[in-house]
Amino acid sequence: MKFSLITIALLSSLGLLNVANAASVDKGQALVEKANCASCHGAGLNAPILPAYPKLGGQYPDYLFYALQAYQVGNSNSQYGRNNAVMSSQVQAFSKADLQDISAYIASLPGNLIVKR
Repeated sequence: MKFSLITIALLSSLGLLNVANAASVDKGQALVEKANCASCHGAGLNAPILPAYPKLGGQYPDYLFYALQAYQVGNSNSQYGRNNAVMSSQVQAFSKADLQDISAYIASLPGNLIVKR
């Protein structure tokens, strides 16, 4: 009986923890607009101004989050970091929570990436 109560308490506290750390799409939208991401990635973040820039809308949020973190790391970690002067300077001021919010917002956008079968 005691074990069951401890297990239930632990599982419910983990559930509350996840809700507290949930990313905010609205905050992400505000951050994306403030950073003017559309100036390179285009309308809806799916119409890049140059072919070298990726389409982002609809991409998986975990991929976006780790990519943004890798730009923050830059050259300091050759196994994890990504080297791009523009993106590295864009993401330096953001916290981990900001990057999660940004990723959630971008993932919520309609994507036009095609998966060939």
